[in-house]
Amino acid sequence: MADHIFTGSGVALITPTLSDGSVNYDVLGQLLEFQVENGTDAIIICGTTGEAATLTEKEHCEVIAYASEKINGRIPVIAGTGSNDTKTAVMLSKSAQESGCDAILSVTPYYNKTSQSGLVKHFNVIADSVDLPVILYNVPSRTGCNIQPKTYAELCKHPNIKAAKEASGNISQVALIRSLCGDNLDIYSGNDDQTVPFMSLGALGVISVFANICPAEMHKICQLCLENNFAEAQKIHFHYLELMNIMFSDVNPIPIKTAMNLFGFDAGECKLPLVPMSVAGYHDLKDCLAKYDLLNKI
Repeated sequence: MADHIFTGSGVALITPTLSDGSVNYDVLGQLLEFQVENGTDAIIICGTTGEAATLTEKEHCEVIAYASEKINGRIPVIAGTGSNDTKTAVMLSKSAQESGCDAILSVTPYYNKTSQSGLVKHFNVIADSVDLPVILYNVPSRTGCNIQPKTYAELCKHPNIKAAKEASGNISQVALIRSLCGDNLDIYSGNDDQTVPFMSLGALGVISVFANICPAEMHKICQLCLENNFAEAQKIHFHYLELMNIMFSDVNPIPIKTAMNLFGFDAGECKLPLVPMSVAGYHDLKDCLAKYDLLNKI
């Protein structure tokens, strides 16, 4: 497969909110510019970290359109358009295409889940509905549904299904996917702390939470891996591992959104049912940011 959606670090961008829970577009614009200025290789908008699950369909489409217009072709914009309802996923995907996005990210059905044959049907219907590259999003810890390697091998036969965000945490599964699919399916790590080992198996980069606050650093880690300089990539990875891990000390995106507020962006709070961190958790996060000199940088 000659063309890749992106290589390197794609940020799973937070969605900043106002006190009433509506989208703060002024801050969203600032975040997008911050990412571009600091070397992020792609924007992933309205994913898990962007609280897509608690955006209305109208907000969802408007946020995607805003990001696409704001970025204006400078780097790829990948729109999270997944749903456990296939028709809704198709609608969101078509809207993303109309907005000028470069690709879509489609999560496995959650709650109702489905069989492996159901996954094939679900994703093929979505891929048939648009003329955009599709990144499959496998995150069993949230959905209760895992894309098996043989299912990936079937799915990547579709000309629009180009890649997978693998957040299963299962490195052995990634190795088997690479073995079965080869160059017919690009892989991106869905976990910051597994970026280097995934890329050693041929992954092209990461869709990153950590990159919200450290875009240049995550870009550098990925670039070193792409250059087969894994020794230097490991050094940076190990240096930032504590910071990467604390971003998952509570339910994502609670810690990263809190961190962005401490960093200096007016990111707001997460929408219910997500609630603020505990006092102890907040102070641990603040201390960690101070250790890395990331408090009040904006």
